[in-house]
Amino acid sequence: MAKRRTQLDPAIHRVRLDRLRIFEITEAELEALERGSPQSVFLNLAIAVLSMACSLSILLATATIEGDRTFCVFVILTSVGYVSGITFLLLWFILRRSLKNVSAEIRSRIPPKGVQEDGNDE
Repeated sequence: MAKRRTQLDPAIHRVRLDRLRIFEITEAELEALERGSPQSVFLNLAIAVLSMACSLSILLATATIEGDRTFCVFVILTSVGYVSGITFLLLWFILRRSLKNVSAEIRSRIPPKGVQEDGNDE
């Protein structure tokens, strides 16, 4: 029995592709792609914490703080800010290419031009 088309049915147009490459990936590569990259979070945290530490450094250099306890709190916050900001910056620098490396590894499996792959799976 033929189904009648109503005005609400969408028009489907199929466009032929010239070439389609299908990449086989391992479970570990798929998990790495799903996990995404924490690099942007580390960079954002580094920028925020380092800017806070710079602001506190300027405050320590320009303001007169009368209480010893208050001065110690500002020095400790400034030190922790610089240490954690540099740590986040190093983590960003180390991990910034993790997803690019996974993609490059997957793409490296393409045989060079002119080399025919075996179609037999043994």
